[in-house]
Amino acid sequence: MRSEIPEGHPLRAMFRGLVEQVFQTEVGICDPGLTDYVANLLADFVHVDQIFRMRAIDGQAIRDLSEVEARAYLVGETSETERRRVINRYIGDFTLFWVGLYPETLRRKGDRLNEYLVQGKRSYGIASELGDDRGDPPATVLTQLSCEFESCAHGLNLVRSGWMN
Repeated sequence: MRSEIPEGHPLRAMFRGLVEQVFQTEVGICDPGLTDYVANLLADFVHVDQIFRMRAIDGQAIRDLSEVEARAYLVGETSETERRRVINRYIGDFTLFWVGLYPETLRRKGDRLNEYLVQGKRSYGIASELGDDRGDPPATVLTQLSCEFESCAHGLNLVRSGWMN
């Protein structure tokens, strides 16, 4: 699910430039598929409705990460495999966003930082196993996000520092 920010919007271009520069020069990740994914994640999560886009059957936003897998309701016909892939990808995105950009909030909430690191890696790994390289995103990108989760989170933290200066 994409946000309302169109593909050619300057905000997307800004995020792409920041992510590419930081990931290539400071983190050592030079994969355009991965850097595009992370830049799009930032653009998509600009709106808080996208950050908390998973809904329960009653339409209420699910704000507790531990409830997403059990309570998320996807509108429309979808197989159980696709449901699991979408939910695990979302959990990966959600945890990467918070660990990378706002780790201090996770430390204040009973030091949930390590929990989010583990859950994010795990969820991207599961999502990659439930898809293939013809999917959007390709399974190889999700696999790389799982394997490089800590590096991507560090890169996002550096991106945040860059836009704060």
